[in-house]
Amino acid sequence: MAALSDNTRGAVLMMTGMAAFTVNDTLMKLILGDIPMFQALFLRGIGTSLIFALIAWRMGALHLGQFPVRDRWLIVVRTLAEAFAAFFFMAALSQMSLANLTAILQALPLAITLGAALFLGEPVGWKRLAAIGVGFVGVMLIIRPGTDGFNVYSISALISVGFVTLRDLVTRSMSSQVPSLLVAFAAAVGVMALAGVASLTEPWVMPKALTIWYILAAKVFIVAGYLLSVMSVRVGDLGYVAPFRYTGLVWALLLGFLVFGDWPKAITLVGAAIVVATGLYTFARERRLRRAVATDAPMR
Repeated sequence: MAALSDNTRGAVLMMTGMAAFTVNDTLMKLILGDIPMFQALFLRGIGTSLIFALIAWRMGALHLGQFPVRDRWLIVVRTLAEAFAAFFFMAALSQMSLANLTAILQALPLAITLGAALFLGEPVGWKRLAAIGVGFVGVMLIIRPGTDGFNVYSISALISVGFVTLRDLVTRSMSSQVPSLLVAFAAAVGVMALAGVASLTEPWVMPKALTIWYILAAKVFIVAGYLLSVMSVRVGDLGYVAPFRYTGLVWALLLGFLVFGDWPKAITLVGAAIVVATGLYTFARERRLRRAVATDAPMR
């Protein structure tokens, strides 16, 4: 049996990571049906922070002294963006179907490409700008402003996309000296700490025994999702591996139906298909651009 290529292994790791993230989201939606949001994030964050701390310590990634002051501030900004993204995401998750929310999140690559062009000066041609515009039309089909399905939770999902975009743009601005594990550990601690403070504003609830098991499992799956997604882009080419992020939508459709009995409306599926198609086109254009730059070939 022939050995898998690096790109194939990277694709498998990315798909597995997206499955882990979606299982985590499913568990958190179940948890939010039993205990308040900030309490849920705080309890999950305790274990997540400890796991990341152990891994980062074993990898020697817990040293801040060697980093420029600019990177330290960027870690702070990224951690805050991660926390607010988690808060708005969980608020939306508590009331929206898993598939609809995941479909909105598929606009992230488009938002990040646009943000990188506007704030980081990365080149984006008119074809990719057109694809981004079409992709956001797809998002409008998913959330459908002006209809009964559009509410504050749809806005919360969009705000979460904005904060994740900020998080990833800040990550791109960090120097290569900053280990990924340190960034992940800082984010986990930040989310846990802010959720812990916010949880003091709401009554704590004794979770059911099954909910405690859900929390323990969610800790494992979110860490697994992060590590697998990072491993995937280190094993394979980013341009090849990144599009497999969209398999998360397939898992969301499947788990949303099996666990919650939800299935999106046809127009939502059309919107999701548009977002995914334009995202894949954007990935392909960026991959061609990197190749063109590497070979000094012209790129239109």
